[in-house]
Amino acid sequence: MAVKIRLKRMGQKKAPFYRIVVADSRSPRDGRFIEEIGTYDPSADPSVYNVNEEAAKKWLANGAQPTEVVGKLFKIAGIEK
Repeated sequence: MAVKIRLKRMGQKKAPFYRIVVADSRSPRDGRFIEEIGTYDPSADPSVYNVNEEAAKKWLANGAQPTEVVGKLFKIAGIEK
């Protein structure tokens, strides 16, 4: 089972809000997930993100692959493999 750390879109139309989730790569974008580890609000100025560093590091150590955007958020937050 390939595990990804990716964004789950929420919020209203044209006002996105994202949750950072750990999910099976085969599940749909807004579908089933294993664990929620943070949030990301790009509509705020500047963008607001909140990441549970402990959970993120645990999943990265277990082999979960972050998507491109989540990887950038982790880099800003100072979370590395």
